[in-house]
Amino acid sequence: MANAQTASIYDTITNQIIALLELGAGKFSLPWHRSNTSLTRPTNAVTQKSYRGVNVLALWASAEAQDFGHGLWATYRQWQSLGAQVRKGEKASPIMFYKVFDKVDGGEAEERESSARIFAQASHVFNVGQVDGFSMPEVPEPADFDPIPSADAFVTATGAAVRILGDSAHYTPSTDTITMPDRQLFFATESGSAGQNWYATLLHELVHWSGAEHRLARTFGKRFGDDAYAMEELVAELGSAFLCGDLGLSSKPRPDHARYLASWLKVLKADNRAIFTAASAAAKAADWLQCQGG
Repeated sequence: MANAQTASIYDTITNQIIALLELGAGKFSLPWHRSNTSLTRPTNAVTQKSYRGVNVLALWASAEAQDFGHGLWATYRQWQSLGAQVRKGEKASPIMFYKVFDKVDGGEAEERESSARIFAQASHVFNVGQVDGFSMPEVPEPADFDPIPSADAFVTATGAAVRILGDSAHYTPSTDTITMPDRQLFFATESGSAGQNWYATLLHELVHWSGAEHRLARTFGKRFGDDAYAMEELVAELGSAFLCGDLGLSSKPRPDHARYLASWLKVLKADNRAIFTAASAAAKAADWLQCQGG
């Protein structure tokens, strides 16, 4: 049976994402679409390592809800180790981490082919905006450029075939090609330049490309059935957001995202593990693409 604390964290993080989705198409803004600060992956203040998988989404959602302007996070004790103090009354944000055991010993096991069992456990972290006594590192002002050479180099290094044609963005499995509209069809927004928005869309399609059978062979049909398409779109959206964070890009909602809203909500409400599955698959795709492009 599921550990009560683990099940509660699954529900907490899933419901956090659902609440933002339920703002509706008219106010459509996911937690990884930040309008007031540059998009970066949440980072642990002590280890300097980026959070992964669903923890990225959970912390982006917390940052959006509480209007935090920086992505540094740490546990209560970690902040103390840095000479900082969490302010009285501040509320922690839940995250998940996994431990590997040879035998069942509490927590909820994820199925693996090996005899070892991986158990999900909960932890709680605080944002740098919730502590006193910590000096923020100086961050250089982001350059305002378009096109973006680093993003071009990343996409080229993956080896993906990208065609600039028409007025829609899509990946075609039969030809194994990505089709993108010309950059001139994209516009600057509050969250990014025309070029940044174009690259965010291209990265979305690149995540789809990574899921081909001869690459990561990503499928969701057995578990999600008719909702498999919605899951794949959610993975591509999350993967694009992760890569935008890694490449230092801003990210905005694509114009066609609103039509995915109802299907995403249906999947997340039916299965409180769906967002974890999508985030894990998106992280795997982003890591794989980074290896190709690195």
